[in-house]
Amino acid sequence: MPDFTRRFERQTRFAPLGKQGQARLCDSRVLLVGCGALGGALAQSLVRSGVGELVLVDRDLVEESNLPRQVLFEERHARESTPKVQAAAETLARIGGPTALELHATHLDESNAEELSEDCDLVLDGTDNLATRYLLNDLAVQSSTPWIYGGVVGSGGLVLAVLPGKGPCLRCLFPEPAPQGSLETCETAGVLQPAVALVAALQAGLALRLLAGPPLEKTQLFELDAWEPRTRALTIERDPNCPCCSKRDFPFLNDAQPHRAVRLCGRNTVQVRGARGETDLAGLERSLAGVARSLQRNELLLRFEVDEGRITVFPDGRALVEGTEDVGRALALYDRYLGR
Repeated sequence: MPDFTRRFERQTRFAPLGKQGQARLCDSRVLLVGCGALGGALAQSLVRSGVGELVLVDRDLVEESNLPRQVLFEERHARESTPKVQAAAETLARIGGPTALELHATHLDESNAEELSEDCDLVLDGTDNLATRYLLNDLAVQSSTPWIYGGVVGSGGLVLAVLPGKGPCLRCLFPEPAPQGSLETCETAGVLQPAVALVAALQAGLALRLLAGPPLEKTQLFELDAWEPRTRALTIERDPNCPCCSKRDFPFLNDAQPHRAVRLCGRNTVQVRGARGETDLAGLERSLAGVARSLQRNELLLRFEVDEGRITVFPDGRALVEGTEDVGRALALYDRYLGR
């Protein structure tokens, strides 16, 4: 195995980390959910810092509107609609170093969360939706795995490190997800790259601290804004009546019924999940011959066009239906062309 001592010598001169902390980093395994704006910045920071294994999970494809803020992607990735985990891996591989990458072009949900997080020392939030974050909170608390929440909208964002058994969890602050449509999103309020960088930098710093350094003394919710600019830290206490970390109720992980279709943030696209698991992409391609146009297939996806729009199908049975935000229409198109 190569000797990376010289590579990390500046980092190990930071006394709170040191050589022992660097060794712990190199032995760590981290699950990162989402490879877009936050996730891309986090992945780059962790790889450059020397994390041992990085498990990347993302369900989406690169598009042109990602490029201003999603640092791992290039124009060619957008032109080719490359799966984000594949594009991220290409860019991260050029950095070199000891980090091993494990890629999953899939949607993390209650059916695969425990398997994807197996043996991980930390979970990082690079997602763009509340449903997945509440699932991650259930997963982390149930398995006693630390996780770091991060969210960005407009010019600001929030960061919270959740240490199961030692401090509050996400549901101590927000017991239930906000009603759909009640919060601003990147689609309604936009998002600035410096805000993404600010939130991701704090998440990454906390990640290094949790993986390699002395334990955090208190749990704080950090509110950051890159436009004003301003920062605020609020000390958070554990809720003795929290349904998750106090009462050990994990509905988002154990009881939730999977949503078959969800609108994707900032896109004219609906994601549809199949009811019967894996899809034979080669067989589907054959069945669509003469029906669909511009069929493209590789080991990660099958993409085709029909009069109603473009559909991209993944091996896990998931599909992205582009050209509509109407969930019902997306489901109808999915069933029409995939028969599920």
